[in-house]
Amino acid sequence: MTTPLPLEPIEKASRDELAALQLERLKWSLKHAYENSPVYRRKFDEAGVHPDEVKSLADLARFPFTTKKDLRDNYPFGMFAVPQERVSRIHASSGTTGKPTVVGYTAQDIDNWANLVARSIRAAGARRGDKVHVSYGYGLFTGGLGAHYGAERAGLTVIPFGGGQTEKQVQLIQDFRPDIIMVTPSYMLSIADELERQGIDPASCSLRIGIFGAEPWTNDMRRAIEVRMGIDAVDIYGLSEVMGPGVASECAETKDGPTIWEDHFYPEIIDPETGEVMPDGEFGELVFTSLTKEALPIIRYRTRDLTRLLPGTARTMRRMEKITGRSDDMMIVRGVNVFPTQIEELLLKRPVLAPHYQIVLTKEGPLDVLTLNVEPSPESATDGAALESAKTALAYDIKALIGVSAIVNVLDVNGIERSVGKARRVIDRRNMKP
Repeated sequence: MTTPLPLEPIEKASRDELAALQLERLKWSLKHAYENSPVYRRKFDEAGVHPDEVKSLADLARFPFTTKKDLRDNYPFGMFAVPQERVSRIHASSGTTGKPTVVGYTAQDIDNWANLVARSIRAAGARRGDKVHVSYGYGLFTGGLGAHYGAERAGLTVIPFGGGQTEKQVQLIQDFRPDIIMVTPSYMLSIADELERQGIDPASCSLRIGIFGAEPWTNDMRRAIEVRMGIDAVDIYGLSEVMGPGVASECAETKDGPTIWEDHFYPEIIDPETGEVMPDGEFGELVFTSLTKEALPIIRYRTRDLTRLLPGTARTMRRMEKITGRSDDMMIVRGVNVFPTQIEELLLKRPVLAPHYQIVLTKEGPLDVLTLNVEPSPESATDGAALESAKTALAYDIKALIGVSAIVNVLDVNGIERSVGKARRVIDRRNMKP
């Protein structure tokens, strides 16, 4: 067996050592933002706070939040804190709900990013000599290049495929025999479907580790992928505004939620309604402050991801509970709060149904209607009685356990459009004009 990749000393440092480093870096980051970003100078001045007043990590709570609106209002480069000649790279969000959020990186930012993704890949159980198949999209999306640079920094062999061309992906997985795949969990399902379509048992392929991110996914989905693919599936977390993939990542030996790389990102949990900082262990909205970013320091960024902070296990640094919902993913259906992952969890308990699904929201007069489109598993496609039973049982579970009525439609195999990136789980047509 090849040797596991070694840890960095900071991953096992004491909490006191880590807190001292965080405070030193926090003071620098706040000062850097205040002195070099007119946006942050104005926000801090309006809130009546100054970086020189920070004496402890708890003092951060006095500073104002940053939101996606701040980045959009200052589109494209208004929040950068270095001159243009120091910006080595630009990434951006997809911008599907308005202007994209634009992120800049200095050479040092990219170096730190590569180190943190390498750390994440090591945490997933990578070994010397491993080959990494990257199926995250390249381009403005941070996933592809973030994974690519991190795998190279870890000393591994990179297969830079990107998204799409699923048949070709399967061919190269069979021919090149990678050990690790980095991809969204929904697209991993598409690759598994294609392997089976070609008559290949997914569990027989060379893959040993799947590093999945860019969308919420449940522990039930983890177990389903692990059994089907014969791999260890771990969660990597990131968002472009904070850096990209590698802000936090699960450790293979525990798989108990992503460890936050706290030497570079300071986490808080707040009450989403009041903004009050919650103690560790309490459920709320995740907020991040960057401690080392140069081009785009980010201070108290509201991620909209819902989770809680937990003590470290495999590493000294704190973990966050696996994120299965975002406040802006939440659907309100007839007054009931519903997350797509709640429905996913119930769907995965019905083995005659495939794990692909899409939720369509419409109006019938003044009332909301939730329609859930699902597919049969290939081996159950002709078993009408079993599918009808599963359909009825799933609708019952949604009503009983989530509290909202649903119309469940079982489509044909491959009846739901496959995603090559982030899955589009919800189509909301309630405000569309007829």
